[in-house]
Amino acid sequence: MTTASDESERQDLRISELESRLEFQDETIQKLNDEMVQIQHKLFAQEKQLKRLNERLQARGEDEDGADPNQIEPPPPHY
Repeated sequence: MTTASDESERQDLRISELESRLEFQDETIQKLNDEMVQIQHKLFAQEKQLKRLNERLQARGEDEDGADPNQIEPPPPHY
């Protein structure tokens, strides 16, 4: 037979366990959030870099004698 004090003790232990789990979950969520922020910053930096590289490639393609990449070149002269 359990007494009221035993029941109270079990409830206190259960509450303590739940509080401990909640604290662990809060810490884990905060760590995951911090990691997501870092990943987001890296992604933005990579997107900027990709955009700059794409612009450079397009500019380089336009600089090649102003040639249209879709234009067919005449065959080279034969000797």
